[in-house]
Amino acid sequence: MNCDGGFCDLGQPAQMTAIGRKAVVSWPSCSLPHLPKQESTALYRNDFLLLSPSGDASVYDPICLEKERAMRVLVAIALALIAAVPGVTQWPMADPRPVFHYAPQRNWMNDPNGLVYYDGEYHLFYQYNPHGDRWGHMSWGHAVSPDLVSWRELPLALPETEVMAFSGSAVIDWKNTSGFGRGGKPAMVAIYTGFDPKSRIQAQYVAYSNDRGRTFTRHGKVLDIGSTEFRDPKVFWHEATRRWVMIVVKAKEKKAAIYSSPDLKQWSHESDFGPTASSRSVNWECPDLFELPVENGRPGETRWVLTVSQGDNGPDGGSGEQWFVGAFDGRRFTLEPGWPDTPHWVDHGADFYAASSWNEVPDGRRVWIGWATDLRYAHAIPTYPSRGLMTVARSLSLRREGDDWRIAQAPVRELKQRRGPLRRVENVRLTETPTPLELGDSVDLLVTIDPLRASQVGLTLTDAQGHELLIGYTPETREVFIDRTRAGPHFHDAFADRHVATLPPGKGTITLRLLVDRSIVELYAADGTRTITDRFFPGKGPLRWSATARRGDAVIRRLDAWPIEPMRSTTKNDGSPAPRI
Repeated sequence: MNCDGGFCDLGQPAQMTAIGRKAVVSWPSCSLPHLPKQESTALYRNDFLLLSPSGDASVYDPICLEKERAMRVLVAIALALIAAVPGVTQWPMADPRPVFHYAPQRNWMNDPNGLVYYDGEYHLFYQYNPHGDRWGHMSWGHAVSPDLVSWRELPLALPETEVMAFSGSAVIDWKNTSGFGRGGKPAMVAIYTGFDPKSRIQAQYVAYSNDRGRTFTRHGKVLDIGSTEFRDPKVFWHEATRRWVMIVVKAKEKKAAIYSSPDLKQWSHESDFGPTASSRSVNWECPDLFELPVENGRPGETRWVLTVSQGDNGPDGGSGEQWFVGAFDGRRFTLEPGWPDTPHWVDHGADFYAASSWNEVPDGRRVWIGWATDLRYAHAIPTYPSRGLMTVARSLSLRREGDDWRIAQAPVRELKQRRGPLRRVENVRLTETPTPLELGDSVDLLVTIDPLRASQVGLTLTDAQGHELLIGYTPETREVFIDRTRAGPHFHDAFADRHVATLPPGKGTITLRLLVDRSIVELYAADGTRTITDRFFPGKGPLRWSATARRGDAVIRRLDAWPIEPMRSTTKNDGSPAPRI
């Protein structure tokens, strides 16, 4: 099969192997035009992989889709070979899906993109590979929600063309500055990075929709500085200067570049922010910039917050997200006087990255969502048939803490609408003997702990195979933590770790809010100013909860637990999207 330089020599003998949870048919010669000739590639069709001799499991779709007849022959040959091989004829059962965290039905997902509210719907676009469960063929997937909790997956919004559709944002052009509006209705405009796999250039592109984000018309390239590390534009309307503002990273330079435009098509460079003394990473990615009121400040007092994700040297050595407080005049972001050189982390766990906030939230809240993973092992997460998960949507606020600043995060209030019947326990005395708690696999939990004389208080989740995830508090150091060193079967050396957040000085009781959803835990402490977000991947069977105290007694003064009710179906029985909510 030969199409525009891509070929698979079917005349050579095929080999059958198994990689992870997939059956694999490989031919000794297979290449695709998007990649260097000697680079390992793979074709992906109907739940099996066709690999080059290297056995690399990265997933790329054949460019020559017009040769569908040849591909159908290829599929038939592969399926016949699979059926003939013992032990790989049955595909694995799908893993239990999270109940209240968004994941696509299948395939790879990463950064949230294009977050905007319009016409009764919150839009969640995201980086998506429509052809497999590894990074590649980056396109924009799409889901919508009436309430930031119940998500409905829609067809692909921005597919890969001659360029991949990398991360970006979306706005509603109410004033029709772009001229893209139709029939008196504003256009939804997506601004995203287009990655050219031949030149490696990253430039900013625009596409627009006149049907509530269901389909997009590509306008084309609007900003190109000739860089291979220039990506992830976040765009918003700045009312004071009556212009559009874009913040976009010069990734390797660890700079956030600020541009302005009257019409979303012509962009002028205004300034750069960074690098900073806390920039100890390989790069910056996925910036955001927004204004927040100061909760404990003077009436009407606000500050601007700039956030960037970084690829390494995060709070546990992997990827992470920093934030900065300052002023913004429409052209330049200026740090708050006395801002320290040490990083301010958005989250102290391993699995919070590429967070982005919604434009146009009706009640003025600042709400964002993050990709729940770490770049070190994102490709290896042992889930099937989808790989990738979002956190819950979180409301943000800003407050002073002594001479410092804190972002406070809280699950959006709409999550309470999904709560089931309350289960409450009070005044439970804890010892080193585990006290069982019946809480379930997907739960919203609020617990107040009095450590008394204990050196550590812990809540443990245990699966049927004995793997344990420990959520705990150490009174002497005022540290809350999640310990996943024994949380499940090994799948990557960087995964097993203990993640810690230090609370403000104090004594006595503490209150934690925990969101647990089958394979993710989100911990909120100190009124949300400290968060830890961690994935965990237990073995078979339901999760069992227990509580313990070490080297002394402790008391659970009160524990309120609400099971979270499952989402409504996101598709019809025939696999097509459900009707509009």
